[in-house]
This record gives sequence, structure tokens and C-alpha cells, in this order.
Amino acid sequence: MPELIHEYRGGVLENIHRGRICVTDRSGRTVYAVGDPEEITFYRSASKPIQALPLLERGLDGKYGLSGEETAVMSGSHSGEDFHLAAVLGILEKAGYSEDEMIMNPTYPEDAAARNAMIKAGMPPRKALHNCSGKHAGLMLLAGELGDHRDYWRPDCPAQREVKSCIARMSGWPEEKIGVGIDGCGVPVFAVPLRCIAASFVRLGCPELIEDEALRRAAEKMSGAMHAHPLYVKGTGTLCSLLNADPNIVAKGGAQGVYAMALKREGLGIAIKQEDGTQDERADIIAEVLRQIGYADRALIDRLERFHPAEIVNDNGTVVGERRTVFYVKRY
Repeated sequence: MPELIHEYRGGVLENIHRGRICVTDRSGRTVYAVGDPEEITFYRSASKPIQALPLLERGLDGKYGLSGEETAVMSGSHSGEDFHLAAVLGILEKAGYSEDEMIMNPTYPEDAAARNAMIKAGMPPRKALHNCSGKHAGLMLLAGELGDHRDYWRPDCPAQREVKSCIARMSGWPEEKIGVGIDGCGVPVFAVPLRCIAASFVRLGCPELIEDEALRRAAEKMSGAMHAHPLYVKGTGTLCSLLNADPNIVAKGGAQGVYAMALKREGLGIAIKQEDGTQDERADIIAEVLRQIGYADRALIDRLERFHPAEIVNDNGTVVGERRTVFYVKRY
């Protein structure tokens, strides 16, 4: 497996992070890669913007009067800030559904300040604070349109069948070949070649490539909402929100070292899988990929480098090591 990142402490190599990278063009063809771009990979939460497209295809955002913020939070792995909670509860209220009907266990926010404030106030955890609650709320709308909204998590329910079909249409991978597992939050998660994850983000970021009119409009709405409300894709001070604030980028991360994004002007999709499942090095990898493919916006690369500096700092604030990218993207 190719080496992506070396971490040094006191000049001694301490950690090696391995993985795969694929960059596709507008046709879904691999144009750059590190490792095997055809290896099957779970989207994890990188699929969330795509999983929400079927309900937008059906016009359920209009039916329930969803705001742009509520649309964006369905694409997100939010950090549980107050505005995230308000958006998720807004979706449920408009549909007449209950937070208790979501299947995940109650949790505290990922955002440290919000979590600490709740614990200090003696407030209990709740389901709507789970980072996947926006996705669950959207799936409930779709399931309710097709049957019983409480069945939204079942792999064989009509809503999940529509989602799987949408994954196939966006990724270009045959539906019958899509791998299906259960994600950390309890709903189905889908696996396709890494190349197809990148290709699906090209279509999300460049909806004009989508032939089906309803799906094209849905992708336009979703990418537009992610741009207009980037904080709802993740949260304050996060990589996903930093990238989606850029009008040329649509991006979404997932667990276990998965990240996907589109460069709209360039018509490129990028998918990354870190094999050890770590996530801290994402900004380093993205910045290096952009540098190697000659991305014109140097200011974005600089922002990524500031977001995650190469220096490794200990608990005392002392620089004790450094992180180095060691991969080279092969041009196809």
C-alpha cells in the first residue's frame, strides 16, 4: 500500500500513514492516482450529499418548506452546535416526526464547547445531536413519502432502495455490484471503487454532466446549499466547512479516512482513502494533491496548510516533530 504521510518526532520516523488517492475527469476517467483506484471502498459519510438527492428529486424540500440551512444539514456530519440542532429539529417539526423515532442512540455534540456547556448544565444527550441526525431526518422524509417513515433505516425499505439507485447513477457503478454495510449510525452505507467515489463528486459539483433533469436539479440544489451554508456541512473551524465556503469546491468527509471533493472549474473529482482510518492528515493530503496537479488557487493551498500545520506540537505547546507528505500522484 502506498505511503502518503511520514510523521517524525525528534528526527525519528514514528508513524507511516498509507492509502490511496484517485482524481477523475468529467467523464469519470482516472487522470491521476496513488495506488489502485479500482479498489472497493466504503463512502462512509462522504455519501451524505448524494444520499439526500432522492428526496430533492421528489421535491420534498418544497413540499415541507425546507430552508437552505435544513437542506445543507442533510448533507452534513454536523458537530452539534446550536444552529445544527435547530436545523435538524426544524426538518422533523415540518414533517411532523419525532426526534425519538430516529434509531441512533442519544449523544453529546462533537463540538467541544457545546458538549462541555451541556454537561456543565446537567443536560442529557439527545439523538438530534448525533452528527448523522441531518441525514436521518432527510431519510425519514423520503421513507414517509414512500411508506412508513419509521422504516427509513431498513436496507430493503423503498427509501434505501432509491438511495442505492442514486449512488449507482451518480457513481457510474452498477447497482447490483454496490457493496452494502451498516454505518456507525445504523443505516446502510455503500461501497464502490474509489474512482467511482471521485466520479460521483464530479457530477455533484458539475450537475450539468447529469443527463436526468430531476437528478440534475437535485444536485444543483444540494451543492448550492452546501456553498451557501458551509457551516452546516460540519461546523465552526472544520475542514469541510472551510472547503465548501470556496465556490469552486464541493467536499465531504467520512469516517475511516475517506474524503471526497470536486473542483468545479477544472471538472475534477478527488477521492482519498487512508488505510489506517485516521483523519488528522486530510488537509495535508489534499493540499499536496492540489499542489501536484497544478491547482491555480495557491491561496486555498495556503489556507489548508494553516488549517493543519506540518509541525507536531505536544500538550505543552512545544514543537516536537513534523509531518511530511511522501506520495507522488501518477498521471494516467
